[in-house]
Amino acid sequence: MKADIHPEYRLVVFSDQSAGTSFLTRSTIATDDTIEWSDGNTYPLAKVEISSASHPFFTGTMKIVDTAGRVERFERRYGRRKGRE
Repeated sequence: MKADIHPEYRLVVFSDQSAGTSFLTRSTIATDDTIEWSDGNTYPLAKVEISSASHPFFTGTMKIVDTAGRVERFERRYGRRKGRE
């Protein structure tokens, strides 16, 4: 294997912004934020909008996550969805 071409594989905290949950796992994701975890150690923090804690497949509930006005832009182009009035 070539040296110095692989990203660092380390413990990272993923924080689900819509569900308010966090979990610690290993990843190679690059982040600038850090968080102090319950074990007292500081880990890199990756903020995500959807995880298994908020995804409709795992929760059984439908939830519209609007990022940067995508729903409004869609509704301006194609009209409002039925039941969302």
